[in-house]
Amino acid sequence: MGSLFRSEEMALCQLFLQSEAAYACVSELGELGLVQFRDLNPDVNAFQRKFVNEVRRCDEMERKLRYLEKEIKKDGIPMLDTGESPEAPQPREMIDLEATFEKLENELREVNQNAEALKRNFLELTELKHILRKTQVFFDEQEGGLNHTTESMTRALITDEVRTAGASMGPVQLGFMEKSIEREDYLPCFVAGVISREKLPAFERMLWRACRGNVFLRQAMIESPLEDPTNGDQVYKSVFIIFFQGDQLKTRVKKICEGFRATLYPCPEAPADRREMAMGVMTRIEDLNTVLGQTQDHRHRVLVAAAKNLKNWFVKVRKIKAIYHTLNLFNLDVTQKCLIAECWVPLLDIETIQLALRRGTERSGSSVPPILNRMQTFENPPTYNRTNKFTKAFQALIDAYGVASYREMNPAPYTIITFPFLFAVMFGDLGHGAIMALFGLWMIRKEKGLAAQKTDNEIWNIFFGGRYIIFLMGVFSMYTGLIYNDIFSKSLNIFGSHWHLSYNKSTVWNNNYLQLSPATSDYEGTPYPFGMDPIWQVASSNKIVFQNAYKMKISIIFGVLHMIFGVIMSWHNHTYFRNRLSLLYEFIPQLLFLVVLFFYLVLLMFIKWNRYAATNAFPMTEACAPSILITFIDMVLFKNSKAPGKDCNIYMFAGQSFFQTIFVLIALACIPVMLLGKPIKIMQARKLANVQPITGASDAEVGGMSNGGGSHGGGGEHHDEEEMSEIFIHQGIHTIEYVLGSVSHTASYLRLWALSLAHAQLAEVLWSMVLSLGLNKEGWLGGIFLTVVFAFWAVLTVGILVLMEGLSAFLHTLRLHWVEFQSKFYMGHGYAFQPFSFDTIIENGGAVTETE
Repeated sequence: MGSLFRSEEMALCQLFLQSEAAYACVSELGELGLVQFRDLNPDVNAFQRKFVNEVRRCDEMERKLRYLEKEIKKDGIPMLDTGESPEAPQPREMIDLEATFEKLENELREVNQNAEALKRNFLELTELKHILRKTQVFFDEQEGGLNHTTESMTRALITDEVRTAGASMGPVQLGFMEKSIEREDYLPCFVAGVISREKLPAFERMLWRACRGNVFLRQAMIESPLEDPTNGDQVYKSVFIIFFQGDQLKTRVKKICEGFRATLYPCPEAPADRREMAMGVMTRIEDLNTVLGQTQDHRHRVLVAAAKNLKNWFVKVRKIKAIYHTLNLFNLDVTQKCLIAECWVPLLDIETIQLALRRGTERSGSSVPPILNRMQTFENPPTYNRTNKFTKAFQALIDAYGVASYREMNPAPYTIITFPFLFAVMFGDLGHGAIMALFGLWMIRKEKGLAAQKTDNEIWNIFFGGRYIIFLMGVFSMYTGLIYNDIFSKSLNIFGSHWHLSYNKSTVWNNNYLQLSPATSDYEGTPYPFGMDPIWQVASSNKIVFQNAYKMKISIIFGVLHMIFGVIMSWHNHTYFRNRLSLLYEFIPQLLFLVVLFFYLVLLMFIKWNRYAATNAFPMTEACAPSILITFIDMVLFKNSKAPGKDCNIYMFAGQSFFQTIFVLIALACIPVMLLGKPIKIMQARKLANVQPITGASDAEVGGMSNGGGSHGGGGEHHDEEEMSEIFIHQGIHTIEYVLGSVSHTASYLRLWALSLAHAQLAEVLWSMVLSLGLNKEGWLGGIFLTVVFAFWAVLTVGILVLMEGLSAFLHTLRLHWVEFQSKFYMGHGYAFQPFSFDTIIENGGAVTETE
């Protein structure tokens, strides 16, 4: 069977490479992506391996590239991405790359340092400019006796006497303390500076408490924000000026300013000096603006040049690092001239791998060809399922449950059909399915452009990765929506209803509830050509009753068929691994148990649909139809069913009671076979092995009875090292799980019915309680109201019925496949094949996957 249904056959190979050709050969294998190397130095520390220095050099180059990338993104410069993957450079090219990155980093750091120093100088000059302007206003107010100003003013006078005196002084006089104190060392002085606006209230309180109110503070906000040269943030600041007397207060004020990281600037007392300083400051600011512009232009040119090659540089460095990281997994021979590696390779690709090794040898100029030898091993190989962009998402759903054991049946190809179909049974609506299908189709049509964006949005990546699943779920939902004849809770009358009204017009208008009998001429006698008759959409009294019965039965039918298919899949595993015991004592009784009980239940549904109808003659009329659930319960309990009515037949067909008794006895007989058959045979095989010299039984016969053989073990079972008590316990657990699971799993498929009914009812509620309100309005106001209501209805439909209900149906479908279907045959004890692939490494951002 092909690799689509089973994992690829793998081979463990030993690879011999000449030291000079090893780099080029590993590079070719990385481009190919078909070889998984094993670590032959598991006990050697990562810092003691042969190529650790080269790996460190690559780490340093990556650090420099990340620094360049951060600076480029900071300036919003687009990075050129052609989508091409350059080849891994030769080892001698590492020196050129290192020199280029070192030059760029040093140049950029120097430019950044100069720009930061210029910005810091520019900030200081800007703050000084604002100080000179604001303090000029303060001194003009003092000289003119003005008491009102646009800036806020705070007085910090601690004593009540001084505060009261200041309030009665009228216009504020900045030198009022000089008149009361005549000592020369207490002449008034001031400091001016700038502080962050958010620190100003705490700054004022600290001055008030530390100086005991013997200072006078004026402050004014700087309207425009200032740029912090360290991180580029916009900061709002305020100018302040503090008046005080004495050296002691001066020391305290400066310490407080230092603690609050306020910047102090010199401010001359004379107006002429202030004007002269302001003119000098403005001149220097203009010069700084010119220099800053030139610096930014130079920085921009450097970054633009780097942005053109940054993606390619990242690819090259990550490829070099991956090659040396892989070479660290190899062993050196005694001559130190040859590298030895062990690797898992797909059997079908050995020739392709040998061609790649030959190309690598030719590139390196080596005359010694590489040697690839296949090794014999009893280890379980990795599981490798070839996928493409269509099957990748479905394979990911299976691997999320557990990676298949080696050469075990792969459920992914069957899941491509069963998964969207079971989803559609729960989500069946032509309108909602169309929305989902169009969304998936849009992602498929735009997949190249969307894939190139490489966003970090995890939710979007999940949607995009499952675009083919979403598209198929939408298409299948459209199909089941046609079967249910349901589009946004309404129906399509494509072929014309096969029911007709036999009432006159007045009867119809005057009665809310009327019945149509299928036994009369109301029904044409032939079913609607495709899906449900649209008349059921307007049936108010028994619509849910009819849909309940229909959807509940098809849920059981699909569930039983799905589980039987899963048991049949186990037959393929047992025959492939030659597991004769599991085939005889597990597969056959499991299939019989499921068929004689639950498949018979499905047959009863079809018999009832076929034999009982309203138009049939008595006693096969609808009223005499027995309950299938009661019939099944009585069958298991060996009871005789009661007739549904007088003169009605108990059974649906002749000999039903006899066949039901036989079926239950067969099901009961299957249980001890599943429970004891395999352990007893294993016990007999072990006794046979103990007397092998006498009986002459061969090793192959004993091995075939005990574990079923199979290449590399794979999905076969091994019991040679297990005790008999453990085998009996495990077999008992599996038997109980299967018998009880058959009942619970069958009931679990009723979620198909429950979610389908809930989805249909939610759609009907949204239509009747939201959209119908807008449809009932008339006139131009009704048109406006309908537009608003339709927008609200559309948001609720997409948000609740498509997204939330779709997610719910998706999770329930996933559970049905993982638990109810795959538990019948899927072991999932393998480990994934992780080849050395440059594409995978670059996609993961340079992270090298550790191999065993």
